[in-house]
Amino acid sequence: MNRAAKNNVLTINKTSGLLTQARQVCSPHCDARPSDKFGAIRLDLIVIHAISLPPKKYGGNFIDELFLGTLDKEVHPYFSEIAHLRVSSHLLIQRNGALTQYVPFHCRAWHAGVSEYQGHDNCNDFSIGIELEGCDDDVFTQEQYTHLELVISALCKVYPNLTRTRIVGHSDIAPGRKTDPGPNFDWNKVQRK
Repeated sequence: MNRAAKNNVLTINKTSGLLTQARQVCSPHCDARPSDKFGAIRLDLIVIHAISLPPKKYGGNFIDELFLGTLDKEVHPYFSEIAHLRVSSHLLIQRNGALTQYVPFHCRAWHAGVSEYQGHDNCNDFSIGIELEGCDDDVFTQEQYTHLELVISALCKVYPNLTRTRIVGHSDIAPGRKTDPGPNFDWNKVQRK
């Protein structure tokens, strides 16, 4: 367990949009969020994803490489299908609970794709994407749930429009196209209220 989990607190620098306890790997696959006519940025949804590269395999740097656009399509047959994608997420929580941030929270990560939530499309515009290292066929670790809970608490503290009632899975905003975080994700552990 890392120091952040022992103290039950994570901190986000609101100016930089960075989680201080996370390893920082800057993805080029991001841009500015759109603002309304008053210059305000809407940020009010957390989207939970699951990712494993290659599928159903854990560890290694392949997720970093995908989000950096440097994934070698020759390393694994599946990589030839996805190496061209320009995708990212704000944060990855590995099986051991380790945190990696790819995109500052105030910026738009490219994690949701074609998506819709409560009548609003383009969920990347107003959401934070959190990847859990895992897949539909496996259970997530207690370390992942512990750190996910700490991340959610930190996000809700810094960004007041984020609430525990606005946490969804990728499958909720892209039904029929996406299935993650999958049936083994325990929603009770994120304490949605």
